[in-house]
Amino acid sequence: MTKHQLIKKSVLITGGTSGIGYQSVIQMLNTGSKVIILSRCDKRSIETHKLLEREAESKYINLNNVEFRTADLADLKSVEEFADKFIKENQSIDTVILNAGLQYTGDKEMRFSKQGLELTFAVNHISHQFLIQKIFNLIERSEYPRIVITSSEVHNPLTPGGRIGYSASLGDMNGLSSFDSYKTMVDGTNFNADKAYKDSKLCNVLFSRELNKRLNDRGIDIPIICWAPGLVIPRSNQGFFRYSRKNNELGQRLFAFLARDIFHITESPHRAGKHLMELALSGRYSDPGFSYYTNKLSPFSIGNLEKGEISKEANDSFKAMKIWDISNQLISNYCKLENIY
Repeated sequence: MTKHQLIKKSVLITGGTSGIGYQSVIQMLNTGSKVIILSRCDKRSIETHKLLEREAESKYINLNNVEFRTADLADLKSVEEFADKFIKENQSIDTVILNAGLQYTGDKEMRFSKQGLELTFAVNHISHQFLIQKIFNLIERSEYPRIVITSSEVHNPLTPGGRIGYSASLGDMNGLSSFDSYKTMVDGTNFNADKAYKDSKLCNVLFSRELNKRLNDRGIDIPIICWAPGLVIPRSNQGFFRYSRKNNELGQRLFAFLARDIFHITESPHRAGKHLMELALSGRYSDPGFSYYTNKLSPFSIGNLEKGEISKEANDSFKAMKIWDISNQLISNYCKLENIY
């Protein structure tokens, strides 16, 4: 495999029904890869399939290569049901893209998963950690195994986005220390939807590093790629800001206009999707071990993926181990977890 070669693979993706994920699905299908989209419900799957049908001819998409499966990341039992069935089918899988990302900035009230966890933490982190452990044996058999996790620069308080509002920090994880009363933020502080999102993206980086370490301890060395797509604001009402926009319609539209159309410091969903497709399929990103890439955006220029720096807290190996272990304890309260890592 050459450094610039795109390899046809079997790819499983979460968050593939809209935004960056949807754009990456189109481009992965263009390579002839098989794509399995993990959708939260049948209705969403049908809607996305119809969108793909409309684009099939112009985008050279072979719809026979796309498959929809259902797993609601807000419900660990739903993830477990999908994974158990998928394993029994002995499916072939090369790359897993953990791309689903929920944020509801502006909400004053905390939302909860089916298991009573703060929803952002549950969807963006807990369910992804559970999913990987459940199906890793299928990934391990691949000739070109790879895991790609979509994080964000806001996990780092030193970045422009990370400096706005409350900074990402898990503290001592006191909010998760009592398993019969964990309906709070990870660090035990009062709820803030924006911080909850930043914290979940910090969890993504810690999870990626700890997954790589635990696999290395078993003699397994595969690419574990964490990345930050930059500020992506579509012109449609869909995509990443579709939930938070409801809380501040005017403010969000003004921010989008200034960032996207005046200062040109955003990335298009299409180009961000292209980056994600390349991270999943290109030989350029085939080096084993943990790596972190960020989409460098400058005014009036095209974004470029570069090796990036993770935050000081994301570099904390003890914290990576602790959030892994606590997350698995939470999962084990509700589901059977073969914690072989």
